Amino acid sequence: MPFFSPSDDPGSNFPDLLRRIGQDAIVTASAGTLGVDSLGVPHATTCVALRYDGGVVMAGDRRATAGNLISHRTMEKVVQADRHSGVAIAGSAGPAMEMVKLFQLQLEHYEKVEGSSLSLEGKANQLSAMVRANLPAAMMGMVVVPIFAGYDLLRSTGRLWDFDATGGRYEERNHVATGSGSLHASTVIKLGYRPDLTRDEAIDLAALSLWEAADADSATGGPDALRGIYPVVASIDENGWQRVDDDDLAVRYTKIVEAAGGRVETR
Repeated sequence: MPFFSPSDDPGSNFPDLLRRIGQDAIVTASAGTLGVDSLGVPHATTCVALRYDGGVVMAGDRRATAGNLISHRTMEKVVQADRHSGVAIAGSAGPAMEMVKLFQLQLEHYEKVEGSSLSLEGKANQLSAMVRANLPAAMMGMVVVPIFAGYDLLRSTGRLWDFDATGGRYEERNHVATGSGSLHASTVIKLGYRPDLTRDEAIDLAALSLWEAADADSATGGPDALRGIYPVVASIDENGWQRVDDDDLAVRYTKIVEAAGGRVETR
């Protein structure tokens, strides 16, 4: 690592450190002359997050699409940022995954330099700056639109934010969805949401929202029992990040399928 004078020290700002040593390309993705449309760049789709009594639940389907093709069936769109926060990504898969890795490094770097973790709102601000740095690529079609959520240790509550392509960040009070199936997913959550939801109820509601989104949106992947592929679902509370096991999700989706079958029979 290079040495800096006290007046030129980048401190705990990891992206600024990369810029100082000439690694700007890592910080700001650029589509350049790639011709995004002709490359068939994989895109991530539907992700949701909602608050429950004691934390937040994040969920995302596993499908990535390139045009009318399914490019990946097992993409992880919901990722742990640190112990008490997570990121869900939608948009161009490559820049989104690179952004999340850099974000994880930034949080780890800050904690090592400062001796304490960044506040939850500070983490949201940092992610906002990274989304804004991707704006040149977004203007060429490589858009990244994440969701950020976590448990605020200072307020003892779950909080969540969504973003736009310019880096604007917006804190949502109860729930948020992003991606091509967000309209269908957010409608399901809006109809079933209550402030006093338990963790299990919030997981069930998130799973149902992705099921309905997959039923109406071709870019959103539903549960695939044949291949054993289920959405990524995780909760974050005062005890930290906890991912829901696929075996647990299999049981929950079996109940959803049975309920859906009952609705069809009564029509």
